[in-house]
Amino acid sequence: MTACPTGIAHTYMAAEKLTQAAQSLGHEIKVETQGSIGAENVLSDNDVRDADGIIIAADKDVDRSRFVGKKVLAVGVAEGIHHPEQLIERVHSAPVHSGDGAAGSGAASAGGSGGGKERSVAYKALMNGVSYMIPFVVVGGLLIAISLAIGGHANPSGGLVIPDGSFWKHVNDIGTIGFTLMVPILSGYIAYAIGDRPALVPGMIGGWIANTGSLYDSKAGAGFIGAIVTGFLAGYLVLWIKKVKVPKFVQPIMPIIVIPIVATTALGLFFIYVIGKPISWVFTHLTSWLGGMTGSSAILLGAILGLMIAFDMGGPVNKTAFLFGAGLIASGNQTVMGMCAAAIPVMPLGQGLATLIRRRLYDEQERETGMAALFMGLFGISEGAIPFAAARPAQVIPANMLGGAVAGALAGMAGVSDAVPHGGPIVAVLGAVGGVPTFFLAVAIGSVVTALATVTLVDISERRKAGVAAGEAAAGPLVREPALAGVGAGAGAAGAAPSGPSGPAPRTGTPAEAEAEAAGTAPATVTATAGEVLSGYLTEGTVKTQLDAGEKEAAIREMAALASATGKVADVDELVRVALAREAQGTTGLGEEIAIPHAKTDAVTAPVVGFARSAEGIDWGSLDGTLAKLVFMISVPEAAAGDEHLRILALLSRKLMDADFRARLQSAPDKAAILRVLSEIA
Repeated sequence: MTACPTGIAHTYMAAEKLTQAAQSLGHEIKVETQGSIGAENVLSDNDVRDADGIIIAADKDVDRSRFVGKKVLAVGVAEGIHHPEQLIERVHSAPVHSGDGAAGSGAASAGGSGGGKERSVAYKALMNGVSYMIPFVVVGGLLIAISLAIGGHANPSGGLVIPDGSFWKHVNDIGTIGFTLMVPILSGYIAYAIGDRPALVPGMIGGWIANTGSLYDSKAGAGFIGAIVTGFLAGYLVLWIKKVKVPKFVQPIMPIIVIPIVATTALGLFFIYVIGKPISWVFTHLTSWLGGMTGSSAILLGAILGLMIAFDMGGPVNKTAFLFGAGLIASGNQTVMGMCAAAIPVMPLGQGLATLIRRRLYDEQERETGMAALFMGLFGISEGAIPFAAARPAQVIPANMLGGAVAGALAGMAGVSDAVPHGGPIVAVLGAVGGVPTFFLAVAIGSVVTALATVTLVDISERRKAGVAAGEAAAGPLVREPALAGVGAGAGAAGAAPSGPSGPAPRTGTPAEAEAEAAGTAPATVTATAGEVLSGYLTEGTVKTQLDAGEKEAAIREMAALASATGKVADVDELVRVALAREAQGTTGLGEEIAIPHAKTDAVTAPVVGFARSAEGIDWGSLDGTLAKLVFMISVPEAAAGDEHLRILALLSRKLMDADFRARLQSAPDKAAILRVLSEIA
């Protein structure tokens, strides 16, 4: 059984690869696909009973209750695509699924790959929270920055101050509300991704509690790190409560009353009485420790303050350093605040710069957030880097800390001072900073260090994850020993005729059967008309032997222009926008030098498929790191965005797993030859 969150290309690619591998090894296999169309070729109770092993290649939850008592191997979808033979061999030694979560409850079951599923679930939950948080960060941060720039002035006792009752004070207040909401939003939608709707309220309230230090006697809240903790706690707490058996008359009110109330109360009290106390302790003792360092090396103190400022951006460690520097201004020591002021903008400036110098590592939303972060950094709003730190904490937080330490140390070495409790270039522009040239130099060097460290760490991480399906998962096949060695995969494959004693089934030609064939639930025997492929959606007019473009966005624009020549595209720019937005959700580079960008939009009046080749290859962010040389672009109107869209994707994904087919497509000398090869897709 193969499945993924989007249920499109990788679902069918994994099914085809596993089917081919089983046939070559002499095993009988049946593959259930759980695509966006729904479950097809469903495994029956008899299939499960007769199976010698079950391979689960999953990054999303799959119901495994029917696999109790069977050997279960759990891996990611990319394993099903790239290493199907090894999976079939490994399943013989896989642990038996007991039904209690020990073997097969997550990808953790098979030989160490199981943590992959849990990590993937956690990562998707984290990214869900980040994606909902980003608008609050951007809107709140930009409103605060604009109000400070236009309506603020430096005040030694209050930092950048906006007069009460003024227009810009109201704008600032609105921005502050956005910033206040971003932490509970992050927590709430992490919880929602794990425990569904009943987890939303406990997640959001838990995030608010985490960010409100006064509830647990702390001068600073736990910030975004506390929100991540409460989000996961709320999500998994709700999952646990859902497993409790309750009387039937209580079941209807469980998701709307019982679960939210119990989970919110339990999580809130747990944070206040258990987690909150250590946070308050950390705040108090860090302050005392810093107080004992005021007579030590200015470089060392600056580096330590920079590390603390950059660590949690608004959390207790950051606030300790900031309030320590701000408190010394009144005593006449402005150099400590100068160290803090230099470190404060480094995180958003560095992360924004990273999105510019290594664009391919970031999706469109992240690049837009990077531009906003650059703007916020100029005004000393360190929270602009939070979306990046929340999405990739293991890479971004160390990079932030390194850049912050460098900036703080340089400022300390040069004796930079700051007369107001605020940071960033804005305070220098307003005349509150002493040693302005060195201040800007410290900020610039720290930001560059952060950016370079970030792209290096992210690049290393992405290389390690090459071959892992980003955002997709699969739950794998049933494998039988070769008692029927001559029997093929039957309904488990499409694009390859089944080789059982019964031979190929006749085709009736109904739409339902056409879809079944596309998904692999019935054999296909159709040959496309010359010059027309995929029901006429791909024609000679939508084929280009060589792309002129050398990068992904330009290639999509070129493919959209190719589709527009058919007269089926009403708005080329909108088609491009939708296709790029789909890329931002996750790459359509499938590996094996293949990319299948696709768009569902009423910018096209009828389905159209384009195909083009790239001799040099285009970096499409593919799972296996290969450059895309075979590019198909599928464009369908919203009305056809369901089964027809997925049928085309399923057909292409399966057929393109045939290495010989790809080689012939690559070597075809002209359009006519290309169409002859493509006509094999049925």
